[in-house]
Amino acid sequence: MSTPHGPTLRELATQALSSTRTGYDLLAPTFDHTPYRTSDRVLGAVADALRPLGPFRAGLDVCCGTGAGIGVLRELCHERVTGTDFSTGMLDRARAAHTGGPDGTPEVHWVCADARALPFGPSFDLAVSFGAFGHFLPAERPGLFAGVHRALRPGGRFVFPLPAPPPVGSRPYWELLAFDAAMRVRNLLWRPPFIMYYRTFRLTDVVTELTRAGFRVELSPLEEFGRRPDGAPRCRMVTALRT
Repeated sequence: MSTPHGPTLRELATQALSSTRTGYDLLAPTFDHTPYRTSDRVLGAVADALRPLGPFRAGLDVCCGTGAGIGVLRELCHERVTGTDFSTGMLDRARAAHTGGPDGTPEVHWVCADARALPFGPSFDLAVSFGAFGHFLPAERPGLFAGVHRALRPGGRFVFPLPAPPPVGSRPYWELLAFDAAMRVRNLLWRPPFIMYYRTFRLTDVVTELTRAGFRVELSPLEEFGRRPDGAPRCRMVTALRT
């Protein structure tokens, strides 16, 4: 649930009837007070898993939003950090939140760009993304992954957390199914579309698409989140290595 400082139901409805880009421009001032912001627990778990592999020179946060993941990159990268998003409203909030920083942390550069057409050559050693993949249709993911691949130097890593899907028949399973169904109906009946689906980013498909984009994929459990009754991790870290 949103906090008292989060968006009202009317504001959420206005956002939902807008395009994806405009919707996030509208939501930006209150986004950090919603459950859509990646939790500090997830950010910390990814940072802890990456820390032994660093430090890295330059880092890129793909679909950085209001900048939740920028702190992870500023801790792990010593040369340069870049956040990119297609929402100017979200970038404005991110820029305001990261104007300074502890001594020795790199400055942050902000780039307004569509992640489906990233404007970067091979200049990063680490790319991360948190909570954005539901905004890409399956047909758009190969272009997204190819763009990240181009942005990484050889040996660079594209890293993101991926929670396990809820068990079939559980309450979260039905809630996500209902949400995605409602979004499909909304996008059939209303223009412009707002793309947000929770059940389209499946691990097996994602590994296949990353491999086709030229990555070597490694999966590691984020043990902080425990395991399901069948022994599978509740959350994995996906690491796509640019060979």
